[in-house]
Amino acid sequence: MQGPARFGPFRQEYEQNKKKILMSQDVCGICGKPVDKSLPGTDPMGPTIDHIIPISKGGHPADISNLQLAHRSCNRQKSDKLLAEAGTEEEWSNRNLPWSIDWKAYRSG
Repeated sequence: MQGPARFGPFRQEYEQNKKKILMSQDVCGICGKPVDKSLPGTDPMGPTIDHIIPISKGGHPADISNLQLAHRSCNRQKSDKLLAEAGTEEEWSNRNLPWSIDWKAYRSG
């Protein structure tokens, strides 16, 4: 990603929050599948940080509540899309790929 998160005034905050997300999240926020963090970030299935609300749509470049773990390929496919889904619990959703599991019904066992 080029822009305010990596080179602007939010760089330090972005880098700190990126580290927190890489340490605390294991599932792609876009497709819902596990992310293998041992892969390099250049690998299509490698880890990257996604802006839930794209910066181009008014999302904050570094706020941790606007960042999530994602596969590089999922993030590239999502690009700067943001889908409004009326009638769902969340008015805004960045999930434009199929869900792999219904996480709301998931119970560890």
